Amino acid sequence: MKGESQQPTLEQRVLGFIQQHHLVSGGDKLLAAVSGGPDSVCLLHILVKLQDELGIRLHVAHLNHQLRGAESEADAEYVADLSRQLGIPATIEGRDVKGYQKQKRLSLEETAREVRYSFLAQVAGSIGTERVAVGHTMDDHIETILMHLIRGTGTRGLRGLQPVTLWQSAANRLTIIRPLLEISHQETEDYCHQHQLMPRLDASNLSLSPLRNRIRQQLLPLLESYNPRVAEALLRTGRIASDDIDFLDEQIARLWDEVVQEQEKTIILDKERFDQMPAALKRYLLRASAEKLLGSAKDIEMRHIEEMMSLATKPAGKRLSLPGGLIFSIEYNQYRLTSDFAALSPIPRLEGEAQLNIPGQTLIPGWRIEATIIDPSTVKGKSEGANAPSEIITPLPLIKGKGTQGMGLIKNDFTTYLDLAKTGDRLLVRPRQRGDRFQPLGMSQPKKVGEFMIDAKIPQAWRGQIPIVCSPEHILWVVGWRTDERAKVTDNTKQILCLKFERD
Repeated sequence: MKGESQQPTLEQRVLGFIQQHHLVSGGDKLLAAVSGGPDSVCLLHILVKLQDELGIRLHVAHLNHQLRGAESEADAEYVADLSRQLGIPATIEGRDVKGYQKQKRLSLEETAREVRYSFLAQVAGSIGTERVAVGHTMDDHIETILMHLIRGTGTRGLRGLQPVTLWQSAANRLTIIRPLLEISHQETEDYCHQHQLMPRLDASNLSLSPLRNRIRQQLLPLLESYNPRVAEALLRTGRIASDDIDFLDEQIARLWDEVVQEQEKTIILDKERFDQMPAALKRYLLRASAEKLLGSAKDIEMRHIEEMMSLATKPAGKRLSLPGGLIFSIEYNQYRLTSDFAALSPIPRLEGEAQLNIPGQTLIPGWRIEATIIDPSTVKGKSEGANAPSEIITPLPLIKGKGTQGMGLIKNDFTTYLDLAKTGDRLLVRPRQRGDRFQPLGMSQPKKVGEFMIDAKIPQAWRGQIPIVCSPEHILWVVGWRTDERAKVTDNTKQILCLKFERD
């Protein structure tokens, strides 16, 4: 009827989607991943038509996963022929996915995905781009939302597929764009039929083994029997979840510097500030921290986030092992998320015992120890009264203040002064042992070293590595924290033993 507006063509819809989401820039090279199926063939054909308007240069990549014998070979030949017909250069290679699966012990689906994206990243790098277009459709988007819901990935998973995502491994980085995300699979099949493209059909898509196939063939038809418009409902849920996540991401970015301290392989969360945050922000901050350390949080599921949330209510000293080699630990004034176990303690690991050279220097792994003997008359403040030396020699505690936020940074040199007549010169340094006791400076009774460390709020991960200086009779110094009352310098001290520990 005259006056009715024409429906946009598939090419126009794809062009509008690309422009709306800024998927490409003029002058860029773009890698097109083409499996040979209807979706990727439709994508390639449309991109060829749009390449002048978009100002892009195309390159095709196809990976033979070597899983279906002659059929896989035929797929590769089809993509090679199609690329030649369209005048687009192509890189077509094979990979032993089964062999890689045996090495990595992953599911076949996970292995194929990892191998495929590694291949695409390598091809992209060889042609001078980081951007690859894949043929994911609206159907894939809906299936992904359901798959994430089943796996319990939380609100972030309900977004499903995004127009642009970043994939990266230890060696490669790739920007994935999805120009067909608002196009249905039926529309790509119709397009291929209309243009006589004759795409390949992958028989493995009929198998009920992969979860995605079971969702497509069994779960979605069942849900449609309850709600014929379930696909529309899932897409709406995805849009709402995406808006919510964008807001939460903005809040996390705003709060990051107030709550987070970044160290190599470690994220430190200020306990007081974190505990005051709403639960929703806590969850997303934990996920963002894991993503920061791992590069991707794909292995961190919502159950892992909930386990961290639960652990954060427990006393200091608790730890949780997470995927990717991460450890979440509870300290007195902080939470630590790290991929480096040694980072849980900034104190060098101390093994065995070592005799101290008095006077002289002693080297042990991680420490340089200087022992000097001092005439009391050279100690400033000695004439000010019997208590003055004790005030001078009190060992330095953990440094706290602006810049560290009480995060427990250790001072590089720990120094103390002891009465040489009370210590003798046969001293050794060793780690803490079960049952150790000493009489902390200023106390009238001995105390278990373990109890002292708890009272001093020394993180559990540090306690076994703190050097202990001993004489044959008793402990003289818990290095960096407290000397023993029985070895303190007094007004009657004839010779002062100065011990100085420095990180080597």
